[in-house]
Amino acid sequence: MAKMNLLQAINSALDLAMAKNDKVSIFGEDVGHFGGVFRATSGLQEKYGRDRCFNTPLVEQGIIGFANGLAAQGSFPVAEIQFGDYIFPAFDQIVNETAKFRYRSGNEFNVGGLTIRTPYGGGIHGGHYHSQSPEAYFAHTPGLKIVIPRNPYEAKGLLLSSIFDPNPVLFLEPKRMYRAAVGEVPEEEYTIPLGKADVMKEGSDITLVGWGAQMEIIEKAAELAEKDGVSCEIIDLRSILPWDKDTVAESVRKTGRLVISQEAPHTNAFGSEVAATVQEMAFLYLESPIMRVSGLDTPYPLAHEKEYMADHLKTYEAIKRSLNY
Repeated sequence: MAKMNLLQAINSALDLAMAKNDKVSIFGEDVGHFGGVFRATSGLQEKYGRDRCFNTPLVEQGIIGFANGLAAQGSFPVAEIQFGDYIFPAFDQIVNETAKFRYRSGNEFNVGGLTIRTPYGGGIHGGHYHSQSPEAYFAHTPGLKIVIPRNPYEAKGLLLSSIFDPNPVLFLEPKRMYRAAVGEVPEEEYTIPLGKADVMKEGSDITLVGWGAQMEIIEKAAELAEKDGVSCEIIDLRSILPWDKDTVAESVRKTGRLVISQEAPHTNAFGSEVAATVQEMAFLYLESPIMRVSGLDTPYPLAHEKEYMADHLKTYEAIKRSLNY
């Protein structure tokens, strides 16, 4: 075991994957000698050479188009999009090519070896072009997997699973946690199954669900609620495509209440899907309406970031509203 922050855990996963299989390559804007804007790929070009870790032009559609072609030939490309906010020029490639490659070829070809890494989310005073949470746009796309880790241990295990999963994976990294989250991480290879939620804490009064950086906020809200005598069950979805609806529904059948806390704007965020599915699966067990805590339906503000964020106090207020309904 070693102390790692989230960036170091990601770097360790990439290093192990490249050592394990010489068909794993990493590319994106400034990922080579510079190590990327956050230094997630530091040292990998020196260790594995320019053929396997290299810079690309500043063209996201080209990065994913190239990655699709490489994956179609049996390689395991790990394509980095520098910020989640800049993934949209590649939206057509991801949604119409990556996700549909296997289906439209009748399984004759696939790009299952492709992993797309990108940092997402706010909390770093990045303004409206460096703070967005775009997961819901892609969750509407059959053929993709979407994975979002909450801490260094989860990041390494989930990334290793993603790289060698037989399906294309969009791996969203909470940039606010890159250096803020530190924990014990095995130095050797290990994997965490995709599509399986983690019940971080068991409780009896209310279920709290989230993913990525929001899990830290949910834990803080739960600490406040527990001072009021409220027993909170906390679930990290880990993957939102596919998402572990059975674990969430089972929890809600036990607690009778659900709060979903997410960073993205409120309307059509992925929490809406969770809420709709849970009421289908556990309607008669609900003691109060499902609560959603979200960002605001505005562009991400720089000056008013604190007011915009779905913080622990807003989540705590939602817990109280659910219990007092």
